[in-house]
This record gives sequence, C-alpha cells and structure tokens, in this order.
Amino acid sequence: MQVRGVILDIISVFIFIFVSLLFSVYSGVNIVYPLALGLVCFVLLYIKKGYKLNELLNMILKGAKRSLIIIKIFVLIGAITAVWRASGTVSFIVYYGIKYMNPSYFIVSAFILSSIVSFLLGTCFGTVGTVGIVLMIMAKSGGVNIDVLAGAVIAGAYFGDRCSPMSSSANLVASITDTKLYTNIKNMLYTSVAPMLIATIAYTILSLYNPLSVNGDNIGSEILKLFNIDFVVILPAVVILVLTFFRVDVKISMLVSIISGIVIAVIYQQETIADVGRYLIAGYSSNADSFFVDIIKGGGLLSMLKVSLIVLVSSAYSGIFEGTNTFKELEVYIEGFKKRHGMFLTTVVVSIATASFGCTQALAIMLTNQLVGKMYQRDGRSKYELALDIEDTAVILAPLIPWNIGGAVPAATLTASMGFIPFAFYMYLLPITSYIAKRLKLISFEDMKKGTALSESE
Repeated sequence: MQVRGVILDIISVFIFIFVSLLFSVYSGVNIVYPLALGLVCFVLLYIKKGYKLNELLNMILKGAKRSLIIIKIFVLIGAITAVWRASGTVSFIVYYGIKYMNPSYFIVSAFILSSIVSFLLGTCFGTVGTVGIVLMIMAKSGGVNIDVLAGAVIAGAYFGDRCSPMSSSANLVASITDTKLYTNIKNMLYTSVAPMLIATIAYTILSLYNPLSVNGDNIGSEILKLFNIDFVVILPAVVILVLTFFRVDVKISMLVSIISGIVIAVIYQQETIADVGRYLIAGYSSNADSFFVDIIKGGGLLSMLKVSLIVLVSSAYSGIFEGTNTFKELEVYIEGFKKRHGMFLTTVVVSIATASFGCTQALAIMLTNQLVGKMYQRDGRSKYELALDIEDTAVILAPLIPWNIGGAVPAATLTASMGFIPFAFYMYLLPITSYIAKRLKLISFEDMKKGTALSESE
C-alpha cells in the first residue's frame, strides 16, 4: 500500500507539471517557471519519501552539470546569430534565395531554402524568425495556403535543427549519449535522404496547386537599402561549412565564424565595434525606417537565456529521476512493449509520451534517453544507434505535439495555426522511413557497431 501511495504521489506531481506546462504554453508565461516549480515538488515528494535534502540537491547538481557543455554552445549560437544578422550574411541568403525562386514552385522552394538556412544557423526558431517570416509575408500577399507554407518552412527548419553542427539538440544528444557530434551528423544525413526526397516531391506537387501570384521584389529592394550584400558577406557561413567538412571542433568553427562576421560587419556594413558588442549581448537591431528591420532583428546572448534555463532545469530533472530510480516500475512495462514491438517503435512511443508531457524538445530528449538508454546497453546496441534513434524520434516528433513549444512557437511566429502539422511532411516521414530502413536492414546494427569503434579510435 505504501509503494502504491508513492506511485500515486509521483503521478500526481507529473499531472500537476503537465497542466502547468500547458497553461504556460497557451498563456505565454515563461515555461521555465512551471518546470522549476515541478522540480521543487519532486524535491518535497522525495523528502517525504525519506531522502535527505542534501542528497536530492547533489542529484540535481549532478544532472545540471550535464547541461554546461550545451550551454557553452548556446552562448556561441546567440553570438553567431547576432553577428550573421549584422554582417549581412542572413540578408544575403534571403535576398538570393528569393531572387532565384520560381513563383510556380514557391512551396518547395520555401522548404529547400528553410532547410539550407537552418543547417547554417542550426536553429529552427532562428530560421523561422528570419527567412520564415519573409516567406510568410510573400505567401499571404501571393494567395498561397498559409498552413501549407508554414508546414514546409517548419519542416525545413527542423532539418537543420536536427543535424546541423551548430544545432543545440544535436549537441545535447551527443552529450547525453557520450557520442561524437560529427559521427552523429553523418548518420543523421544518411537517414535524411529518403524523407527529404519524398517531402520535396510532395511539396513540388503542392506548389503546382498553390503558385505564388507575386514576387519578392519589394523585400529584395528593402534588403539592398539596409545591407551591402557583396559575396564577401557570405564568408561567415562558408567558414562554418568548410570547417565542418574537416571536422573541426564546432566551438572553434563557430568562434572563427563570429570573428569573420564581426570584421565584415565593421568593414562592409559600417557598424562600429561598440554596436557589434551590443548586438552580441542584446541581439541585432537597427533604427532604419524599413519593415525588414523587424524581420532581421534578434539573436544575441540574451536570446539564448530562456532555452539555456530550460535545458538546465531539464538536466536537473534527469539527475533527480536517475538518483531516485523514479521510472524503475515504468521501465518494466517499457521493456515488455519492446519485446513485442521492437526497440525503435518503443523509442517512438516513449518520445511521443515525453514530448507530450514535457512540452519542450529538451525534456523529451532527456527523458527518452533516460527511459530507453539502458535497454540499448542491455541489448548490446551501439550508443550511436541510440543517438540516431533519439534524433529520428524525440527531436523531430516533439514539434508535432500541438502544445509542445517546439512547434507552437514557430507556428505563432509565422502567424499560422496548428494546421501546419499535416503538411510538415519531412518531420513524420523521417521516423517512418527510418523504421522501414531498419526492418529492411538498410540501417545495419553491425554498421552502427563499426561506426562506434571507428569514432572512438579517431
């Protein structure tokens, strides 16, 4: 009876956190508050269960420490997104992306452009907040279905959010699974081929039924008023691509890109060192009289504060769950499901559940790893297989949960409804094609083992 009472208490706390997170998402309250409140509830619950406060604080600290590596990446992401705006790099990509876009293939072009930008920026929110807004303005004025366009843009944005070397989720997965980032990226690009091709075909067909009736000349002219877009301004992005090709540490690659962007912002965009320093902290902004200013502003270290706190608190949850064996009884049921349906489908179901409960991509990643990670080890599976499966499930499925901020925030940014979800083809095609590939043994368990051995010998 006592065990049952503890389980009911745990379930009650989970329900309280879930309701609080839902309220936070739909009311606009910072999601960090209900996450922190839920953590306090778990501390009080386990004190009641007999744990000492200092034991629980040590568990929380141990979990939180895991996020420090990722927070360092967040700092660089904040800096690089501000500098790329100030240097004209983002504007260059938007200008030429729109200039050579065929109105008859607008939707598929939006998907491809969003995929490219997100791979360079490594962030869905950054992609949607820049090129995504521009594309939505064009769609609204050009008679294109808003939900279809939003689905294409958000799906493309999550291509890079998943497998860019600058992606916070990719770095988070590499950290918690103790795997090498570039090996994970190679594996992710391999499983991306089929869903990208299918999604591209689907968006091409939709484009033919939703052609753009106007072009982006107005936006292009506004960009030219604000920025010098000589080809040299694309250098910060080229630096990232070249150094990524040579597998240079992502932190070094980003730092070199930031330095080159600062130089270009000062020399080619006539920014002062003081202004660039301010952009690094607070994000890029301009007093110019142009609607494009509102689109291009943003980035900076402060912009990453919220997501850093979310990951920090999520890591603290994982620490207390691990230290108290919170999911011990639940793991028995998950193991039974795995025996009937296989490891990958189990990871899919667990990731949907954690994304639904946690309302954030970060918490979905953390909890999915905690719930299935030991099963991969017991089955003798490679940790690179675990990392890939999390990327193909929790990372990409979380935004498809209507109340998860992974999809709710980009949709709100684009002024679109949850009607975008059926049109985010790439995002649900990825786990489907990955499952089929595993069933057909196109993704080999032995290849994953070899990948692990090769990566660890480098």
